[in-house]
Amino acid sequence: MLEQLKEIICNYVEVEPEQIQPESRFMEDLGFTSFDFMSMLGELEDTFEVEVDQQTAAGIRTVQEAVNYLEKLTGEE
Repeated sequence: MLEQLKEIICNYVEVEPEQIQPESRFMEDLGFTSFDFMSMLGELEDTFEVEVDQQTAAGIRTVQEAVNYLEKLTGEE
C-alpha cells in the first residue's frame, strides 16, 4: 500500500519515491497544495475503489495516516 501511494504522490509533486517517508507530511514536507491533495484523493478513490470521506481526509497529515486510512477502507489492515 505504501509503495503504491508513493507512486501516486509522485504524480502530484516533484519528489522521488525514496524521499517519501511514512512520517512525511503532505503539505509541509512534500509541498502539496490543497488542490493537489484533493486531486490525489480522487485518484486514490479510483485506484483502490473506495470512497474517501472528505471530513476524515481533511485530518490526514502524513503519508502513514493516509496508508492507515486506505487500509481501513480496503479491509487490508
